[in-house]
Amino acid sequence: MTSEADAAVAWSALAEPCDAAALALIRVLGHAGALVWVREAAEDLTAAAFELASVPETARRVMPACERWIARLGIAEPDALRARASRVGARAITRGEPGWPARLADLEDAEPHALWVRGSIDLDVAWSASVAIVGARAATAYGAHISAELAAVAAEAGLAVISGGAYGIDAAAHRGALGAGGVTVAVLAGGVDRLYPAGNAPLLERIAATGAVVSELPPGFAPHRSRFLRRNRLIAAARATVVVEAGLRSGALSTAREARELVRPLGVVPGPMTSASSAGCHALVRDHPESVVVLGSPSHVLELARPIGEAPEPDLPRGGPDFGSEHERQAYGAIPLRGASAAVIAIAAGLTGKEATEALAALRGRGLATVAAGVWNRADHPDPPDKPDNTRQSRSEF
Repeated sequence: MTSEADAAVAWSALAEPCDAAALALIRVLGHAGALVWVREAAEDLTAAAFELASVPETARRVMPACERWIARLGIAEPDALRARASRVGARAITRGEPGWPARLADLEDAEPHALWVRGSIDLDVAWSASVAIVGARAATAYGAHISAELAAVAAEAGLAVISGGAYGIDAAAHRGALGAGGVTVAVLAGGVDRLYPAGNAPLLERIAATGAVVSELPPGFAPHRSRFLRRNRLIAAARATVVVEAGLRSGALSTAREARELVRPLGVVPGPMTSASSAGCHALVRDHPESVVVLGSPSHVLELARPIGEAPEPDLPRGGPDFGSEHERQAYGAIPLRGASAAVIAIAAGLTGKEATEALAALRGRGLATVAAGVWNRADHPDPPDKPDNTRQSRSEF
């Protein structure tokens, strides 16, 4: 008999995220019973239909859909899925198991069957004290800078930064959290064995080494447009969501909508009225003034993401590496565990070759990085510096 956990793993491959018919069947039979039913339906559809006679509304929804699950039975064997995941250092967790994010229960029927994880952190701890930072892929320099600043402030305050691993605002948020020595989680729209987008693979590897790369789809599943939209609900399950830049048709607005439906705090960063990259943020404020907060300073992210009375004063000194510039922060956050060349770090950090070289040299001068045979590594730096870094001193109004 297949266990409930193994059956949930199988269902993560059988059904697309938010498949309403699959969820209806599972609501009646549980994951294990629903898996048995699909296997029986593959042998005798008439007999399977008879089994659902006592729940006609469920049968009405399930019978037209079962063909698509039957077609995937061959790729939904739990042991094979787990073995494939283990080849890239990933694992699966399901509801009720240690590390399952309790906040995902607010998704109700849209809660994922399983989560596939690269990284050793406790996802329940991460999601319980977190902020999602999302926005446009085609971010402006201003948007990327503010995204990194928000993430750094959040990370330094002990909040996990959750985003989607994409170019632009997402990547800047992840780098800002990494540069501050914090925890960040990237939620992918495809399997965790396919680090997407490929240009962010070094960044995603760094995230997996110190935080987590997560997907509700098993290894081997490619990112499709519909999967991007559906994974946004997982990001929006963070304690709060901030949209930094978003066009009127941006996928980040989908995350904002999910956050509003979950009654999570939602913030936006204002931009120029003439900027198409900020039009979506302005629309959120205009259309939902009662539920959308305009952030006027990086410290406001703490007021949004932490319970009232818990947010620290914005100008309190914080520990962490002593960076002299935002480029240093980005370069430091992009150095992988096993080290890398300046060229690889430049790509991971989103810097030009010259910017990365200068930043790494500065980090070396500060005792934060070492280089040997062209390979850069972080230097061990167990104790916090005696003073806050220059970038923190400069944080004020946007």
